[in-house]
Amino acid sequence: MSPFKSHMATALVEAEAAQARGEVPVGAVIIGPDGAILAQAGNRTRELNDPTAHAEILAIRAACDLLGVERLTGCDLYVTLEPCPMCAAAIANARIARLYYGASDPKSGGVSVGPRVFTHPQAHHVPEIYDGIDANRCAEMLRAFFAARR
Repeated sequence: MSPFKSHMATALVEAEAAQARGEVPVGAVIIGPDGAILAQAGNRTRELNDPTAHAEILAIRAACDLLGVERLTGCDLYVTLEPCPMCAAAIANARIARLYYGASDPKSGGVSVGPRVFTHPQAHHVPEIYDGIDANRCAEMLRAFFAARR
């Protein structure tokens, strides 16, 4: 087994690109079982006029399309912010093996706060969860974004 390699830096690049587009700076990356990047995305809710166009959803869609499958068994997801309940449900439905996220989201999170989607008996799949990956950098990007908006 190869040593752990974080892909949060790539997710942060996607978050920065989202911010440059005027989107909330959240980025996501999906890694295949072989360690290769399958998909990466940043939020596009404003650009696409689509409330479901969160970084995680867009990355899941792209990876599924690339592989021609509906489930991403054995894949990892890196995201700069704790997934919301909608994204957590999509992660479960996609059968993502491992979820790595940066900043916690006490307001809208769905993993360690709020509804805690993966703790419900209705969750068909529960990924391994690793939080706090480059959390300070992820959180600071979000703080700066919202401070500039006020």
